[in-house]
Amino acid sequence: QVQLVESGGGLVQAGGSLRLSCAASGGTVSIYAMGWFRQAPGKEREFVADISWSSGTTYYADSVKGRFAISRDNAKNTVYLQMNSLKFEDTAVYYCAERGRGSPKYDYWGQGTQVTVSS
Repeated sequence: QVQLVESGGGLVQAGGSLRLSCAASGGTVSIYAMGWFRQAPGKEREFVADISWSSGTTYYADSVKGRFAISRDNAKNTVYLQMNSLKFEDTAVYYCAERGRGSPKYDYWGQGTQVTVSS
């Protein structure tokens, strides 16, 4: 079973940057993709970005394109989310998730890390 631990959240002013990290352990040989999701107060969880573990192909939500960048370090079993030009509306709990090979959905989730952007 995969365990995911996020880090790097915090408080930042609008226009600033943060880098989130998510380290995976246990069962990592079967990773197909890893992604970042977020949930703001009173809203449903939404997709932010994901990355193919083998090819590195990335996908982004329209709301973060050009500002956020997802990357991975296969040797460290770690995925990153570089967030630049942060906006107040980026405030949310950010979760990383893992999708295993052959799975149609994200099966494992981290505990989340809070990102707060002050306007």
